[in-house]
Amino acid sequence: MSANFEAKKAVVAEITEKIKASKSVVFVDYKGLTVAEVSKLRNDCRAAGCEYKVYKNTLVRKALNELGFKEFDSDLNGPTAVAFGQDETGAAKIMVKAAKDYEEKVILKSAFVDNAYVDKKGVSALATMPSKEELLAKLLGSLQAPVANLAGILSNMVAQLPRVLNAVAEKKQA
Repeated sequence: MSANFEAKKAVVAEITEKIKASKSVVFVDYKGLTVAEVSKLRNDCRAAGCEYKVYKNTLVRKALNELGFKEFDSDLNGPTAVAFGQDETGAAKIMVKAAKDYEEKVILKSAFVDNAYVDKKGVSALATMPSKEELLAKLLGSLQAPVANLAGILSNMVAQLPRVLNAVAEKKQA
């Protein structure tokens, strides 16, 4: 086998591992971006815990087919960039923002989230959802509120007890 074939096999294996390790993978068309815009997009992805990469469509298609997903075959045409996200919504948020910031230059294609194909509209919907951490923070706040209120009431009652006892003692002396 040729060295080129072995190199392509290694890239397919790398893509497959990245897909398995990521909670979400977003595919976008990136025609016409300048080097500065691509650099900013990569930095935005990095800051959000995502990785922005450009691979050959045939290699990405092969990696997805090896994982048993053929729904992406029609999306993997033309210039395609891939954003690998560490959570379900991060990569989608960055790519939807990029699609708005760079009109006609970044176009959403599809995503791979929770071992399922997500279309263009689904990617936009994912971007509007809060992340898992935000949802957990809201849940924790909701659970803590009644406990905090009870603690405040009990603290207030304990603080009022000496005043009540003092008032009763003054009344009995009078």
